[in-house]
Amino acid sequence: MQAAPQQLSADERALVSDAVGDLTRRTGFPVAFGGILCGGEVAITAIRGARTGALDGLAVRPERGLGGRAITELRPRLASDYRTAKQITHDYDRYILGEGIGTLLAVPVVVAGRARGVLYGAAWSQWEVGGVAAAPAVDVAARLGRRLAELDAHDAAAKPTPETPSLPAPTLPPAHQEELRETYAELRRIAASVADGPLRSRLEQVERRLAGLSGMAASTPSEEPPVRLSPRETDVLACAALGATNADVAAQLGLREATVKAYLGAAMAKLDVSTRWAAVAKARRAGILP
Repeated sequence: MQAAPQQLSADERALVSDAVGDLTRRTGFPVAFGGILCGGEVAITAIRGARTGALDGLAVRPERGLGGRAITELRPRLASDYRTAKQITHDYDRYILGEGIGTLLAVPVVVAGRARGVLYGAAWSQWEVGGVAAAPAVDVAARLGRRLAELDAHDAAAKPTPETPSLPAPTLPPAHQEELRETYAELRRIAASVADGPLRSRLEQVERRLAGLSGMAASTPSEEPPVRLSPRETDVLACAALGATNADVAAQLGLREATVKAYLGAAMAKLDVSTRWAAVAKARRAGILP
C-alpha cells in the first residue's frame, strides 16, 4: 500500500524530513519516521536511525494501526509493547516488527483542526516513554503543523483569487475538540438516566448543539445515505469514542457488558465498518458524534 509520492511537493517532503530529524534530537528515540496525508494515506517519506529497510514503502491509512488511530483521534498514541498491543490493528506488522521495533509512539500532525500527517518515535526494545520524550514529540508535531499551514497559505496566495471565495468551516483546537467530546459523552450518560420525557428532549437539543459546535460534519459533506443510530447505540459509541472498554461503558450506562457489545455491533453494522474506531470516525464525519 504505497501512496503516490508524486503528489507530495518538494517543500512538504523537506518539512517532514526536518521534523523527523528534530524528533530524534529532542526525544532521544533511536528511530523516527513520518509523513503526511497523500491520496488517502500517510506516505512515510522520512526515516532516521533505522537498522534495516523494513520501513521503506510504508503508507498508513487513517483508522489502521497505531498511527491511523492517532490520526483519527487527533491525539498521541503509545504502544509500549507493540507486538502484544491489543487496542490497535496490526496491518503494518511486517514493517514495524520487520525493523524490530518494540516501543512505538505516534503523534498526529494537525493543521486547522484536521489531521495532516503523523510522526513516529520508536525504540527496538521496550522503552519507558514519559513526559521527557512525549512532550517534545508533541511540540515537534505542532511545529510541523504550523509550517505546513504557512506553506498552504503561501500556495493559496499564489493562486488566482476565485470570484466567489468560500469561507473555511469553523474548527476547534484539538484540546477543545477533545473536551467537547467528553462533555457530549457525559451529557449522553446523564440523559440516559432521566425518566422525564420533556427533560430528556431538552437535553437532546443541547446534545445536538454541542455536536454542531465541532464544525466537522458541515465541512465534510458526504454523498452516502444518512445513517440513523438508536439513542442507545449513540450512547455506547460516544463512550467508546473516549477510549472506554465495553466493561467501562457498561458501568457508565448501567448496562450489561453483553448488551454494550450488541449495541456497538449494531452501530458498526449500520455504519458499515469492522472496528469501533472506524465506527467512531465515520459517525463523526456523518455528524452523529462531535
